Amino acid sequence: MSRPGRGRTRAVGLVAAGGTAAAWWWLRQSPAGSDPGWQRRNFRDRDVSLLLGPAVAAGATVGVAAAAPRRTAALAVAAIGLVGAYDDRYGDSHARGLGGHLVALREGRVTTGLIKLVAMAGVAALASARHSRKAVDVALGTVLVAGSANLINLFDLRPGRAAKVTGAVAAVLSRVGPAPARAVAAAAGGAATAGLAPDVREHAMLGDCGAGALGATLGWSLAMRPSRLTRVGAAAGVVAATLASERVSFSAVIDANPVLRRLDQLGRAR
Repeated sequence: MSRPGRGRTRAVGLVAAGGTAAAWWWLRQSPAGSDPGWQRRNFRDRDVSLLLGPAVAAGATVGVAAAAPRRTAALAVAAIGLVGAYDDRYGDSHARGLGGHLVALREGRVTTGLIKLVAMAGVAALASARHSRKAVDVALGTVLVAGSANLINLFDLRPGRAAKVTGAVAAVLSRVGPAPARAVAAAAGGAATAGLAPDVREHAMLGDCGAGALGATLGWSLAMRPSRLTRVGAAAGVVAATLASERVSFSAVIDANPVLRRLDQLGRAR
């Protein structure tokens, strides 16, 4: 017997994937497709398009709108995607990580990355306050949505990595928990899957926009879980991983593990 809501979960994943594919095609045909401001050099010094990020954010937003009973979730994902697009388009890479942004602030410089982090936290807090009245649940929702958005972005350092991580997490979350939460996770998985090919082949990258939207979608799926203990554990994991990234390179950890390294390089251009 199939689990209740499984058909809807699959449908949401397809909607998100279709929305991403359609947005990616349209953006490449638009004037933005030839705008050098939407180009970036990747880790191998190759020119790649940042327009995949808005496409993935659009797909995730459409998917969440189809999955969640309230519009709040879709608006939060879209807003976090827009904040990320701002940082992609106008930001600089001189300050990295939370520590780097705080050092810059002490020196009197407000980085676009810090603006992005504050804006994401604000969006997540407002959305969580609409979702729950209890302060502890609002705090947990804020950490899960904004923290997951930032965490997935930390994986966007190699082609396809953030999309693969999102797909793996979404595959688990879309199979456990209440039907609406599973469907929201499927939206993240569908959007990530549709964006994987151009990302891993180094034609484009997710950037802060796409990675942030995917992470926010996963975070919202976690925030919808009825068990507070589950949400506390998930929030603690997000915070721990984020703090660890300030001291340990995710790339170094992945490269040091043969299995993780092979999965990370799977499908990547040589």
